[in-house]
Amino acid sequence: MFLDKDTFATVIASSPLVSIDLVVINHLGQALLGQRLNKPAKDDWFVPGGRIVKNESLAGAFKRLTLDELGSQFSIDEATLLGPYDHFYRDCVFGDDISTHYVAIAYVLKLERQLTNLPLHIQHAQYQWFDIDALLQAEHVHAHSKQYFIDINKRAQID
Repeated sequence: MFLDKDTFATVIASSPLVSIDLVVINHLGQALLGQRLNKPAKDDWFVPGGRIVKNESLAGAFKRLTLDELGSQFSIDEATLLGPYDHFYRDCVFGDDISTHYVAIAYVLKLERQLTNLPLHIQHAQYQWFDIDALLQAEHVHAHSKQYFIDINKRAQID
């Protein structure tokens, strides 16, 4: 259930939002990022993802968000849980006077097939595949997205 603007603004001001972030990696080891159209993190390159809505299971949200954000539906069973992350922002989708707190549940989705129907101009102005070393150095890749790849690299060193 999506909320009307006033109710949603009250929720943002009062409570953390729960979301799923999709850490998508292709067969070349590159990561998919989208350039955000909306606050928070407007204009930054960020992993795709979105909010979980009330009465929506993680598995259901994953299917909906992969279809909405990637143009192809995937099952949560095709992904690996990276973990929960706190994301704090000084602004929100409605302006600069309300801060936003997300509890983002990050999943790594390794693709064997190409994404041919990426939805543009809804949440992202454009998408781009980044070499992971390059995105970690890129100025306009958001720090929250960079953290996912830092953590993936740390886990690879441990394993």
